[in-house]
Amino acid sequence: MALVPQHIAIIMDGNGRWATSRGLPRTEGHRKGAETVTRILEAAQKRDIKYITLYAFSTENWKRPSEEVDTLLNLFRQYLKKDLSELEKKSVRIHFIGDRKRFPQDIQDEMNRLEKITFEHDKYHLILALSYSGRDELKRAVQKLITHVKDGILEPSDISEETIVEMLDTAGIPDPDLMIRTSGEQRISNFLLWQLAYAEMYFSPVYWPDFTAEELDKAIEAYASRDRRFGKIK
Repeated sequence: MALVPQHIAIIMDGNGRWATSRGLPRTEGHRKGAETVTRILEAAQKRDIKYITLYAFSTENWKRPSEEVDTLLNLFRQYLKKDLSELEKKSVRIHFIGDRKRFPQDIQDEMNRLEKITFEHDKYHLILALSYSGRDELKRAVQKLITHVKDGILEPSDISEETIVEMLDTAGIPDPDLMIRTSGEQRISNFLLWQLAYAEMYFSPVYWPDFTAEELDKAIEAYASRDRRFGKIK
């Protein structure tokens, strides 16, 4: 097996197009995509990938048709209560990043519950980006820094890369080594703008519902072939 990255971030793209290409409603693609999440998480654990971050719902996704948004919210409810609760038995710590206040209260409550009951787990970490955008995360980080300066906790001259990292939703989580995007699109779409600075990028032509453990291995093998210099010369 190729050298395995510690942290993989995935933009799970193509659910709607997968459904449309089969003459199905887009909502069916999201249901199928949820099944793929479970399959890929199991594959990642077998390959001893410690951190997986999934871009599940962006702040821009709130602008989609209400029927599609409602379907996604119901899928979140089911996934939080069933599939993620099962992960609690597998020593997985669950994190949520993004502006969770935009979700209905019952979904927020379930997010809080899962974070609480998995807090002590450290073998594997699942980070779900929900109602998330990289620009929004950076905006909120700047707001926190301004508040700290106003309250006398920080001096402007104390602000460094390290203090900015502490204000991000991903504080305490290592930056991704590899970013995978499915469906053939080749952009990061406002995802982890700070954290992906030195990540390797892999763009798969496969729609997310068809993404398999074998496709994950292709991405890992591509990652292992890269020469990661982080701006330095070896």
